[in-house]
Amino acid sequence: MKNESTALTEIQQPNKFQMILEKIGKRNIIIACAVLLIGVAVLMNFILFSGANKDEGYDGYDQPSGNISDNAGDSTATDVNAYFSATQVSRQRARDEALEVLQAVVENVDSTEAMKNEALAEIAVIADEIQKEANIESLITAKGFEACVAVLNNDAASIVVKADDLQAAQIAQINAIVYEQAGILPSSVTIIKK
Repeated sequence: MKNESTALTEIQQPNKFQMILEKIGKRNIIIACAVLLIGVAVLMNFILFSGANKDEGYDGYDQPSGNISDNAGDSTATDVNAYFSATQVSRQRARDEALEVLQAVVENVDSTEAMKNEALAEIAVIADEIQKEANIESLITAKGFEACVAVLNNDAASIVVKADDLQAAQIAQINAIVYEQAGILPSSVTIIKK
């Protein structure tokens, strides 16, 4: 019988882990683990994503999308004007580079006639888009917007206007101008206020 009572007392005596668990409480331990996991997740998020370089193409990835978006934020008038200027310059640079490549294909003696014709056709498309964008920008600024950048891409258009707020009539005017100048339906036009 001595053996049985000794076995019972050994079973009934809690070990150190059980004593700590009872003293602190299961609920508090679960809460502490959850807080620790959240802290690790925040730290990992900071480490992984704080080094994202805007030159890698992530600039504006978290901006709202859709037919109308507000991108004004806390920018000052100088920042907004700089945005419009920089956008127009970078668009022109990209076009110039594309035109140089296409012109090199046309002037290359090793290019086939088909390649030259395709390059010439692409040059004509780019020239047409440049003209349409310039017309759209001029007409939209004539409607009272201080600044505008139009970007055409096949059967879609993105229009960035300098405005605090857009009224339904202004949106309709912009859509009408884009349709008249480029033949792009309003459902394919994205209007961004800056």
